Amino acid sequence: MHRRRLAILAVATTTLVSAGVITAGTASAAAGCQVKYTISSQWPGGFGAAVDVTNLGDPVNGWSLAFTFGAGQTVTQLWNGSVTQSGSAVTVRNAAWNNAIATGGAASFGFNGSWTGSNPVPASFALNGVTCTGGVTPTTPTSPTTAPTTPTTTPPTTTPTTTPPSITPPTTTPPAGSSVKIMALGDSITGSPGCWRALLWQMLPAARVDFVGTLPPQGCGFTYDGENEGHGGFLATGVANQDQLVGWLAATHPDVVMMHFGTNDVWSNIPTSTILAAFTRLVGQMRASKPTMKILVAQIIPMNPSTCAECAARVVNLNTAIPAWASSLSTTASPVTIVDQWTGFNTATDTYDGVHPSNAGDVKIANRWYPAVSAAIS
Repeated sequence: MHRRRLAILAVATTTLVSAGVITAGTASAAAGCQVKYTISSQWPGGFGAAVDVTNLGDPVNGWSLAFTFGAGQTVTQLWNGSVTQSGSAVTVRNAAWNNAIATGGAASFGFNGSWTGSNPVPASFALNGVTCTGGVTPTTPTSPTTAPTTPTTTPPTTTPTTTPPSITPPTTTPPAGSSVKIMALGDSITGSPGCWRALLWQMLPAARVDFVGTLPPQGCGFTYDGENEGHGGFLATGVANQDQLVGWLAATHPDVVMMHFGTNDVWSNIPTSTILAAFTRLVGQMRASKPTMKILVAQIIPMNPSTCAECAARVVNLNTAIPAWASSLSTTASPVTIVDQWTGFNTATDTYDGVHPSNAGDVKIANRWYPAVSAAIS
């Protein structure tokens, strides 16, 4: 496959959940949009959400999405954009690198929030000032004739209603020359859009690797093998306690898991010992899927958000404890390899918000993963 240099666009095609019309800049400009709002995880007092905005009309250059919380929820952390909130009214604006949305393309962002009592989804959305209700128009839009579709959510605490298919895990490493299935596991550092995965894929022999996951690739400027398990807003403790990884493994059968997890746990002030206990549960699930699983675990990138002065030190505490934890679990058949993503990573230059990697950060993350992944597929 022809590979081009990375030019991050951060757009992705999404499924319609709530749709609408955007006011055209001129009478001849066609415009329209679709919005998908998904509560990806929820815990007492907090939740994570993912939002996808698809452009159905002419290209958009610069966007804002407005919505109103119905039960006093508050956005506490947002990635892939900037946010302002006044009371229940929220406005999310594009980041510098995802301002343009091509026709049929999409922009995505995610956030963590707080709630009390209940956590209903917003009833409607407005893109660039006009309520999203569905359709595309070449002229000034009139009032919609049908009521907006109420957005739906995926209950974050509900386990799958079907039993994963029974599988017999392979007990040997794939023979030389065949594709090795690699699962990138984590939160928004891994997904949303996680373009370090695209860079890493460029560095690896295409015939030797097959990135797998239940989530599709997101826009990073070129076509790449982008399936992954980078769930924005997810906590490692939540994924472990709800056994969510079991279904992902059964659906994709990876040979190698590369895990950068714990950022949201740190943000939520989960104790290091609790996070490591969750890691241990996840490793057990990986080995139940494949006894010879090769497991790559990151000492996570630093974080220095403006709303969490303690987070920087909490990351240090977690990263300091990871090597001894890994050593206690590593086996010859299923080694646990530590990948240092912390050293040399600067939140001032390598993130755009103190948490999520910028273009420069994506390059550093890919370069740090490469030696371990290369060794795992050799």
